[in-house]
Amino acid sequence: MLDAIESIRERFSAAETLDGRIDQVFDTMQQLGFEALVYDYTPVPFDLDGELMVPSLLKLRNIDSDMPEYWFDRGYFRIDPVQRLAARTSAPFFWNYDANADTMIRRFMTEETEPVARYLRARDMASGVTIPVHTPRGDYATVTGIRPWRKSATAPSDVARTIAEFGLVAHIFHESAFELFDRETRSASSLHLTERERECLRYSAQGLSAKEISRAIDRSVPTVVMHLNAAARKLGAKNRTQAVVLATHYRLLDRIL
Repeated sequence: MLDAIESIRERFSAAETLDGRIDQVFDTMQQLGFEALVYDYTPVPFDLDGELMVPSLLKLRNIDSDMPEYWFDRGYFRIDPVQRLAARTSAPFFWNYDANADTMIRRFMTEETEPVARYLRARDMASGVTIPVHTPRGDYATVTGIRPWRKSATAPSDVARTIAEFGLVAHIFHESAFELFDRETRSASSLHLTERERECLRYSAQGLSAKEISRAIDRSVPTVVMHLNAAARKLGAKNRTQAVVLATHYRLLDRIL
């Protein structure tokens, strides 16, 4: 088993670009019987109101090119039953958007989510398997394989046999993909703080006053206040405390960025 894991890891690492590694995992998924791939990454699963965050990365293989428009611009991602389930479980699951299929997403299927079901059924993408990948960093991704099992109430026997292998491949793939993410992808917000703004907020999160921060970064107090105010304004925060809360929640202060 260890040899197999290392072999998979080496195969992904051999591709020097993110798209190259996605091509590698798609090729493996096709060998497992899947016909299309959806891969998304979300630095923070939920916003402060408990709603699903829109991912910072969405990669597709053999999927209609209009999917990003629907999932991002029209808000389908936030109401997608597969994503609602994936954000709440670490176990791989089979799903089917057929109204009569008793799969795990059924409890999330409502009138609100019907546009998602119509979109997928119209494109023959109404069933598949999703691997949620939750990490110690607090972020998560999903690797989804799509195959049109029409009117299958449960996972076909060939999927049941391969789902463990698919799960292992998905987790190793995601770690290899994460290595190539840029700062924007690893951040849960489209807002961009300067390095100095992040530095001042980090010190503020540690309880330092503007005067103490000024000594720590060797800048004047008015300059520190300027950076803190600029960060709060970008974040839409009412005060410095809220700015720290927002920036921390959306991982804007993480040093790994």
